[in-house]
Amino acid sequence: MKLLFAAAAGVSIFVLAVLAYVFLVLAPGLPELTAVTDYQPKIPLRIYTADNTLIGEFGEEHRDFVPIKEIPETLKKAVLSIEDARFYEHTGVDYIGVARALVASVTGGVQQGASTITMQVARNFFLTREKSMSRKLREMLLAKRIEDALSKDQILELYMNQIYLGQRTHGFSSAARTYFNKSLKDLSLAESAMLAGIPQNPARHNPAVNFERAKKRQILVLKSMLRHEDITQAQFDVASKERLHVTKVPQFESHAAYVAEMVRQKIYEQFKEDAYTTGIKVITTLDRDEQDAAYESLRRNVLLYDQRHGYRGPEAFVELPSDDSQRDEVIDEFLQKFPSSEGLISAVVTEVSSKLIKADLATGESVEISGEGLRLAVGALQSKANRDLKIRVGALIRVMQDNRGKWSVTQAPEVDAAYVSLNSDDGSYRALVGGFDFNRKKFNHVTSGWRQPGSAMKPFIYSAALEKGFSPSSLINDVPLSQTSEEELKWDPRNDDGKYDGPIDMQRALAQSKNVVAVRILKAIGASYGRDYLPRFGFEQAKHPLNLTLALGTGAVTPLQLAGAYAVFANGGFQVQPWLIQKVLDGKGKVIFEAKVPATPTEDMRVLDSRNAFVMDSMMREVVRSGTGAAATQKLGRRDLAGKTGTTSDAVDGWFAGYAGNVVAVSWMGFDNPKSLGGREFGATVALPIWIDAMRHALKGKPEYSRPVPENLLMQDGKWIYAEYAEGGGVKTLDIEESQSTLPPIEQP
Repeated sequence: MKLLFAAAAGVSIFVLAVLAYVFLVLAPGLPELTAVTDYQPKIPLRIYTADNTLIGEFGEEHRDFVPIKEIPETLKKAVLSIEDARFYEHTGVDYIGVARALVASVTGGVQQGASTITMQVARNFFLTREKSMSRKLREMLLAKRIEDALSKDQILELYMNQIYLGQRTHGFSSAARTYFNKSLKDLSLAESAMLAGIPQNPARHNPAVNFERAKKRQILVLKSMLRHEDITQAQFDVASKERLHVTKVPQFESHAAYVAEMVRQKIYEQFKEDAYTTGIKVITTLDRDEQDAAYESLRRNVLLYDQRHGYRGPEAFVELPSDDSQRDEVIDEFLQKFPSSEGLISAVVTEVSSKLIKADLATGESVEISGEGLRLAVGALQSKANRDLKIRVGALIRVMQDNRGKWSVTQAPEVDAAYVSLNSDDGSYRALVGGFDFNRKKFNHVTSGWRQPGSAMKPFIYSAALEKGFSPSSLINDVPLSQTSEEELKWDPRNDDGKYDGPIDMQRALAQSKNVVAVRILKAIGASYGRDYLPRFGFEQAKHPLNLTLALGTGAVTPLQLAGAYAVFANGGFQVQPWLIQKVLDGKGKVIFEAKVPATPTEDMRVLDSRNAFVMDSMMREVVRSGTGAAATQKLGRRDLAGKTGTTSDAVDGWFAGYAGNVVAVSWMGFDNPKSLGGREFGATVALPIWIDAMRHALKGKPEYSRPVPENLLMQDGKWIYAEYAEGGGVKTLDIEESQSTLPPIEQP
């Protein structure tokens, strides 16, 4: 009996000591509950198109805040059934649940965590995941305090929005987008159950990392829901068999990574680190459909160019062990160094012959390639192939799968490209693709790629010539300069095709992109005048040479700058400034910035006479109708297209700049380390196809634009000329018979 009393006394002393520790040591040190009573979730910066399509998200955590009343009942029941079935019955600590968890762990039954939803909220907001008795006691004390301060629905709302669910994702709304690319309201029972299974161990039950484990956990959730009568047996049967499509990496609804990064930089300039945590929402001017069409066009045409220039061989090699388990480990580790680029999937060759390739993917899947799928790499499968070209076991190759599920060999392109389109009336961006793959190369060629524009610069020289008396009907001698000059020339420009037509009118010369004619025109009006003429179009004068090579585009422009310059011709003579951000809202939805840009340009924005813009438009329509850009008219079937191809010396850069109606767009292709695109490549073969495919969508459903004719213009012999030159005056010929030239005196600025 004395022993029993001693034991009881010992237990009492222990309990009193614990209580004293709890109330005298732990309780006074507990944090204030402000974090939960005044919940301020870290909401990332989100960027949208004009039609509210998400294109970018930046922040430490992927998170959406969703009020409890908007969270579907199915998802709530799934979470509660597996995490805290007695949530609405206990007062923060579920002593019955603790006892049940202990019994389950001893008997091997279905386990349910002893931590309640409220305790998890306490841990997530205030504590670490340290496993100690003091931490557990603090967690329980905080849970009781939280229950006293908040309603059950408020606590569940905190949990559903705060809990970590893998992939840098917090909260179930963000997880639904991350794993299934869906909103909460669109989740199926099967998807809800899979998400509900993640909180216990986000690393282990992440469906994007280990689907099999996530599936087992999902079945456990569904069984728990069935046991608690949240679902019927029929619902269980359907949900357990539903085939789920898990997104491997977070996907946005539109491909606009370069645009999102442009906006991120701008918002960060103003808000610094708060940009990533306060829920700022940015609405851009992008049109989602045009953006997607531009993205697809650029990637498709870059791949077409790359493939017609042949296979370059595997990217790398790895020695594969003979042991299967070791081989799988080596392949997995090796593939991590070569991430896939959308559609261009990294693979390691495990078997190869002249008619078949077997390769392993990072997913663990093994694919077979044969027949047409080997066409690009057929030379690399020959026994006599160069060692660097040859595909052999251990080779790192790229593969792609078509709509029929067939695999083929491809390769990551070395060449890059860019595309940008603007509304020529107000300067707003409609679409922008800064390169082939943002994840591979974040350099934005549209805004930062300074390259020679080549013949795409000629319209600006021709425009300057109109101000000096030239007209589309002016005849210029298309023969090498050396044939009409008595002086020894240091530079004797030639036409790209080596052909010369003798006397040719200026309109036809532009359509055929005659280099010699452009140089003769600039020589006549003066290189200084031509260079000084450029800033009205938005060009930086210092980036263009003060010599006759200016006529052939040896200066430097960006695709964005060139698009803005062509907009002057498209809108009738006004310079508009490109702009991207339409509206900025704070985390509470309040508008804190809204662009105020006139829908149409005002007269104070005029930089070019309306007659000049109209005549240049008519000449560039001829370029697209019968000249170097004729493929655009042939494939788009419109008569309101205008533009100019551009090819630099040795075909280092290929361009097309053009417009229709109020859509002006520029496409470019070239290598980052400048080298020739190929002897048979021109702006018309590399850049124009990108422009055509993108503009096909941009102009879909839009009527052809008929431009009003400005005053004091006359049609003469099928060409528009200034009225004052109809009866004489102006430049009739150049370098045909020098004594008969009527070129007026040049007034140098």
